[in-house]
Amino acid sequence: MRLTSFTDYGLRVLMRMAGGPDRAFTTAELADEFRVSRNHLAKVISALAAAGYLETRRGGGGGAILARPANTIRLGDVVATLETDQALVECFAADGNACTLTPQCRLKARLAHAEAAFIADLNRSTLADCIYRPVEV
Repeated sequence: MRLTSFTDYGLRVLMRMAGGPDRAFTTAELADEFRVSRNHLAKVISALAAAGYLETRRGGGGGAILARPANTIRLGDVVATLETDQALVECFAADGNACTLTPQCRLKARLAHAEAAFIADLNRSTLADCIYRPVEV
């Protein structure tokens, strides 16, 4: 399995925020820390907020904070949410399946099972298990 960079940064954002749950983080601050485009990270933060993982505030003193405690955020749920539009293989896509094997494919069910097992295994851990606190120099 390979996660998109969108999901990768989504997990990083949550891990970082879990390391400082009492303060708001700005998109610019996190983009600088992660060395990633501010626009890309803004989309990630927006998706996390829409999914209920973050609360955001605009203006002075604004930013994003965790919407709930880290120990209630299951990693598999986060991955499943952020990877919603990413089909594991073409035949899993809601549209555009041109695979000629689909009518009698014996692999699709096994891949679906593997994908479900991946998410289930990640759900054995919460964000609290992966809190990131940067080392102060």
